Amino acid sequence: MTESGKDMPFTITDKEILDLQKQFPSALNYLTTITVIEREFGKVGNTVLAGQLGVSKPAANQAIGRLKKLGLAEQNPYGGINLTLEGKRFAFAVLRRHYLIEHLLISQLSYPWDKSDDEAQRLQASLSEEFTEYLYEFFNRPETCPHGNPFPGSAIEQELLNARRLSGASLNEPLVLIRITELGETVVGLLPFCYENALLPGTPLTVSAREETTLILMTDRGTVSLPAAFAEYLCCKDA
Repeated sequence: MTESGKDMPFTITDKEILDLQKQFPSALNYLTTITVIEREFGKVGNTVLAGQLGVSKPAANQAIGRLKKLGLAEQNPYGGINLTLEGKRFAFAVLRRHYLIEHLLISQLSYPWDKSDDEAQRLQASLSEEFTEYLYEFFNRPETCPHGNPFPGSAIEQELLNARRLSGASLNEPLVLIRITELGETVVGLLPFCYENALLPGTPLTVSAREETTLILMTDRGTVSLPAAFAEYLCCKDA
C-alpha cells in the first residue's frame, strides 16, 4: 500500500461499523482525527490529538490504548501515534463518507457550505455502504470535499496536502484559493467568515497588504480583511 492510501480499499461494511461502535463508540472519531492530523503534519502526538478533540490528555491516552487493543493503532516509544492498515481502512472509508455527505448537503439540499462539516460529522457513521457507493457515482467520483480537502487516495491528494498556505504568500501575487484545511474547518468562526466573504475553493485573490493581525485580500468581490490567524488554514496555488 502506498503512503497516500492509493492501494487501500475504501469500503467498509455496515456490520463492521456497527461492531466497532459497540466495542468503542468514539473509535471512528479518533481514527478520522488521527488521519486528519497526520495528513497535515506528518505525525500525531497525544497532546495535539487531545486538543483537536477537546478532551483531556489522559482521556486521549486511554482511547489510544483501546484502539491498540482493537488492532487499529500503534504508538512508538516517542509517543507518536500511527494507525495500522486496518485502522486506516476504517478512517479512509469514513472520511470518504463524510465528504460525500457534504456534497449531498450542499449541492442537492442547499445546506449552508459553512455548516456542512458539522452535520456530516453527525451523519458519517450512519451512511450505508450501498448509499456511499451510489453517492460516489452520482457526484461523478469527486476528488475533493466542497472545502477542497482531497479524498484519501485521490490523484491530487499530495498536491493539495502540500499546497502553499496563504499565510506565506507574497504581496500582490496572483493566487487561487484551493483548500480550507480539515483542521481549519474546526477553528471557530473560520468557515462562516470564508462563506460570508466568498472565500471558497476556486476564488482568485491577492494579498495586497499585511497588518499586525490582518491580511488585506483583493478578490473579485472586493476587499476582504482576513484575520491573520485564519490564513494558516487556507491553501492556494499560483493563478
